[in-house]
Amino acid sequence: MELKLKDAHKVSTSTVVAAGLIGGWLTARESGIRPLGTIPLVAAGALAGRTWNAKKGPSVTAGLLATYVGAFGLSHPLAKKVGAWPAVIIATAGAAASAYVVADAH
Repeated sequence: MELKLKDAHKVSTSTVVAAGLIGGWLTARESGIRPLGTIPLVAAGALAGRTWNAKKGPSVTAGLLATYVGAFGLSHPLAKKVGAWPAVIIATAGAAASAYVVADAH
Protein backbone atom coordinates (compact mmCIF):
# COMPACT_ATOMS: atom_id res chain seq x y z
CA MET A 1 0.00 0.00 0.00
CA GLU A 2 1.34 3.36 -1.04
CA LEU A 3 1.09 6.26 1.38
CA LYS A 4 0.69 9.40 -0.66
CA LEU A 5 -1.18 12.60 0.10
CA LYS A 6 -3.96 13.64 -2.21
CA ASP A 7 -3.12 16.54 -4.54
CA ALA A 8 -3.45 19.73 -2.47
CA HIS A 9 -5.79 21.37 -4.97
CA LYS A 10 -8.29 18.51 -4.59
CA VAL A 11 -8.61 18.62 -0.79
CA SER A 12 -11.83 20.01 0.71
CA THR A 13 -10.43 22.01 3.60
CA SER A 14 -13.80 22.78 5.16
CA THR A 15 -14.30 19.08 5.88
CA VAL A 16 -10.72 18.72 7.09
CA VAL A 17 -11.21 21.66 9.47
CA ALA A 18 -14.43 20.13 10.79
CA ALA A 19 -12.75 16.76 11.28
CA GLY A 20 -9.82 18.35 13.10
CA LEU A 21 -11.91 20.38 15.54
CA ILE A 22 -14.56 17.75 16.24
CA GLY A 23 -12.04 14.90 16.15
CA GLY A 24 -9.73 16.69 18.56
CA TRP A 25 -12.57 17.35 20.98
CA LEU A 26 -13.83 13.76 20.80
CA THR A 27 -10.34 12.34 21.21
CA ALA A 28 -9.72 14.45 24.32
CA ARG A 29 -13.15 13.69 25.77
CA GLU A 30 -13.17 9.96 25.15
CA SER A 31 -9.54 9.32 26.12
CA GLY A 32 -9.70 11.52 29.22
CA ILE A 33 -6.30 12.90 28.17
CA ARG A 34 -6.88 16.44 26.93
CA PRO A 35 -3.46 16.87 25.26
CA LEU A 36 -4.18 13.79 23.13
CA GLY A 37 -6.85 15.85 21.36
CA THR A 38 -4.13 17.97 19.80
CA ILE A 39 -3.08 15.09 17.52
CA PRO A 40 -6.10 15.24 15.18
CA LEU A 41 -6.23 19.03 15.60
CA VAL A 42 -2.63 19.51 14.45
CA ALA A 43 -2.81 16.85 11.72
CA ALA A 44 -5.92 18.44 10.19
CA GLY A 45 -4.41 21.92 10.52
CA ALA A 46 -1.28 20.79 8.69
CA LEU A 47 -3.27 19.16 5.87
CA ALA A 48 -5.58 22.16 5.51
CA GLY A 49 -2.64 24.57 5.68
CA ARG A 50 -0.85 22.69 2.90
CA THR A 51 -3.91 23.06 0.70
CA TRP A 52 -4.55 26.70 1.59
CA ASN A 53 -0.95 27.53 0.73
CA ALA A 54 -1.17 25.72 -2.61
CA LYS A 55 -4.52 27.31 -3.53
CA LYS A 56 -4.26 30.80 -2.07
CA GLY A 57 -0.72 31.51 -0.88
CA PRO A 58 0.90 32.22 2.48
CA SER A 59 -1.11 35.29 3.50
CA VAL A 60 -4.47 33.58 3.16
CA THR A 61 -3.01 30.48 4.80
CA ALA A 62 -1.94 32.52 7.82
CA GLY A 63 -5.41 34.04 8.11
CA LEU A 64 -7.21 30.71 7.82
CA LEU A 65 -4.84 29.04 10.28
CA ALA A 66 -5.50 31.90 12.72
CA THR A 67 -9.24 31.32 12.24
CA TYR A 68 -8.80 27.58 12.84
CA VAL A 69 -6.72 28.00 15.98
CA GLY A 70 -8.93 30.86 17.12
CA ALA A 71 -12.03 28.67 16.80
CA PHE A 72 -10.35 26.08 18.98
CA GLY A 73 -9.42 28.72 21.55
CA LEU A 74 -12.83 30.40 21.54
CA SER A 75 -14.65 27.11 22.02
CA HIS A 76 -13.25 26.81 25.56
CA PRO A 77 -14.79 29.95 27.09
CA LEU A 78 -17.91 29.44 25.00
CA ALA A 79 -18.28 25.96 26.49
CA LYS A 80 -18.70 27.51 29.94
CA LYS A 81 -21.74 29.40 28.64
CA VAL A 82 -23.48 26.94 26.32
CA GLY A 83 -21.90 23.56 27.07
CA ALA A 84 -19.05 21.67 25.46
CA TRP A 85 -20.84 20.05 22.52
CA PRO A 86 -22.69 23.20 21.37
CA ALA A 87 -19.49 25.25 21.71
CA VAL A 88 -17.55 22.81 19.54
CA ILE A 89 -20.29 22.81 16.90
CA ILE A 90 -20.48 26.62 16.84
CA ALA A 91 -16.70 27.03 16.60
CA THR A 92 -16.42 24.30 13.98
CA ALA A 93 -19.21 25.77 11.87
CA GLY A 94 -17.51 29.16 11.83
CA ALA A 95 -14.07 27.84 10.96
CA ALA A 96 -15.35 25.37 8.35
CA ALA A 97 -17.55 28.04 6.73
CA SER A 98 -14.57 30.39 6.54
CA ALA A 99 -12.43 27.69 4.93
CA TYR A 100 -15.17 26.93 2.42
CA VAL A 101 -15.81 30.54 1.41
CA VAL A 102 -12.16 31.58 1.23
CA ALA A 103 -10.49 28.45 -0.17
CA ASP A 104 -12.91 25.75 -1.30
CA ALA A 105 -15.69 27.52 -3.20
CA HIS A 106 -15.00 27.90 -6.89
